[in-house]
Amino acid sequence: MTVISVSRLTLNYGMRTILENISFSLNENDRLGIVGVNGCGKTSLFRLILGEEIPDSGEVFIAKGKSIGVLAQDSAFRLPKGIDENITPKEFMYLAFPEFIKAEAQLDEMNARLSAWSGVSENRFYSELSQKYTDLHEKYIADGGLEFRARCASVLLKMGFDEDMMSRPLNSLSGGQRTRLAISRQLCREPDILMLDEPTNHLDIETLAWLENFLSSYKKCVIVISHDRYFLDHVTNKTLFIENTHASLYDGSYTGAQSKREDDLRVQIKHYWEQQKYIRHQEEFIAQQRAWNREKNIARAESREKQLAKLERLELPPEAPKPIRLRFTQSTRSGGEVMAVKNLTFGYSSSPLFTGLDFLVRQGERLFIIGKNGCGKSTLVKLLTGKLEPTGGRIEGGYNVMIGCYDQENRTLNDSNTVFSELHNAYPQKTDLEIRSTLAAFRFLADDMEKSVGALSGGERARLMLAKLIMSHMNLLILDEPTNHLDIGSREALEDAIESFDGTLIAVSHDRAFINRLATRIIEIRPGSDKSGDMTDYTVTNVGSGYDEYRAFRSSRESSALPLAEKVAVQSDSRAKYEENKKNQSRERSEQRRLERLAGERKELEAELDRVTSELYGEAASDYVRAAELETRRQEIEERLLEIYDEIGLD
Repeated sequence: MTVISVSRLTLNYGMRTILENISFSLNENDRLGIVGVNGCGKTSLFRLILGEEIPDSGEVFIAKGKSIGVLAQDSAFRLPKGIDENITPKEFMYLAFPEFIKAEAQLDEMNARLSAWSGVSENRFYSELSQKYTDLHEKYIADGGLEFRARCASVLLKMGFDEDMMSRPLNSLSGGQRTRLAISRQLCREPDILMLDEPTNHLDIETLAWLENFLSSYKKCVIVISHDRYFLDHVTNKTLFIENTHASLYDGSYTGAQSKREDDLRVQIKHYWEQQKYIRHQEEFIAQQRAWNREKNIARAESREKQLAKLERLELPPEAPKPIRLRFTQSTRSGGEVMAVKNLTFGYSSSPLFTGLDFLVRQGERLFIIGKNGCGKSTLVKLLTGKLEPTGGRIEGGYNVMIGCYDQENRTLNDSNTVFSELHNAYPQKTDLEIRSTLAAFRFLADDMEKSVGALSGGERARLMLAKLIMSHMNLLILDEPTNHLDIGSREALEDAIESFDGTLIAVSHDRAFINRLATRIIEIRPGSDKSGDMTDYTVTNVGSGYDEYRAFRSSRESSALPLAEKVAVQSDSRAKYEENKKNQSRERSEQRRLERLAGERKELEAELDRVTSELYGEAASDYVRAAELETRRQEIEERLLEIYDEIGLD
């Protein structure tokens, strides 16, 4: 059954078109992921569906009687009007069921009136009120009034709230806790259409895993905007790509849909160039017939011209917005031992955040630090960069180590600066051209460079921080949640840059796709664990699937406490996943090498085509024998280039 249908939606802001002719429909069990670069109109589409924006044309149909639950971007930090920040998470959850709260108030009032009339049961008004009380109470029970508080508490527990956290005032919660609370409030009602805008922001890996499991088994319609590829792959079964104001719907989660989309794009490009070749040959035939200028030749030329006039001309697909361009370079190589952490403790003596951390970071490693929110990951970064002093133990830097640091709160940005002056003040020795070129590589246009830093969006601030970082010469990168606020293309560009960086990386991240691709080592901070201090230290053996490998390792280790049959099942599943990941990585590397060879061949053929075409219409114009040879070669080159374009595109 179709629960939502969007037909030819168009939205303009003044002279600027945001969305144009957007159409799709969803059934009650569909889970749609909406993806696209920052600013492409994803959130605007949400507002159109909800009726918060009025389209310039088109319409939205929502099936009668279907309820909608909405988590807007950063809505966790904007409480509904009239709600006091001192209420507890439990009380906030209960407010998601106003019909039960209202019914309870009515029942209490009726009960008080009935108690006041005790002993006068023969009174007509007493009998009427008693019947109303009974009817309302039965409806309250039938609708789930006795269970809604337990349901709220159950969802909160699954989202990481213990009894103490459920009883704290809202204004004492962290950003991650407030995000989890906002999601919990929507989930507990189980609406027919659940709309989530960037739900993974501020969530730790364990909470993400629970949310993925919940949504992947959700039997109703889900629409989610996200840049988290791992999350999308585990939750969605349809993907809507928004690009250049238009949208394309594909079956499958992000990775599969993206592959289909690239195939479609290659086919479109191939058909375009095939048609261009056909048109060029027809135009050459027409010119030749007109040059001979006989009656039958003129007739043939006119006939071909009519055919061309009727031809529906294909358009070359518009280029996608350019991703940011990143390249980290070392100043000088560090020593083999980059940083040593010895028996590190931080926090108050009665309640330390973590204790006894011991690890050595070696040159060239890509170390990722993971763990639950509040376990001390960002605090550890501040300790490693010298912004905090440990309460116990020590941190020793290696020889010739130069640190470049990215912090998720962008504290090193000055809101009163312009984008240009932010970089100019940080690197006064750089020329204006160098600074503008760097900013342009991060998609800051000329007008953007004069914007105030304080007026930038979260994504723009993240890009500006990365621009500052690459202009420094460092051999140790320390990154705290660097992919927050970045769109998928920018995340992949950052991954490419780090992969080719020949220095050392220490990063805190909950982006599993990011960790998967890059990690050579993973440290999970686990306060209270009985391992090396409050942490688990794992060296990745199959780089390219580091997170999946670590997860399999964790599952295998935790299965040791299970009965033998369960233990064997868990270990077998973990091994199978590891082997499958290994095969996938091998296939991906082989495919990458093949595509690189094709790119090299394409470059050589394009250069040869330029030379052949130049000679054909130049020196060989009057040499029919040579012209025939060149024309044959030109056709061979074009045929081969079309095959290559079909494989790797035009970029």
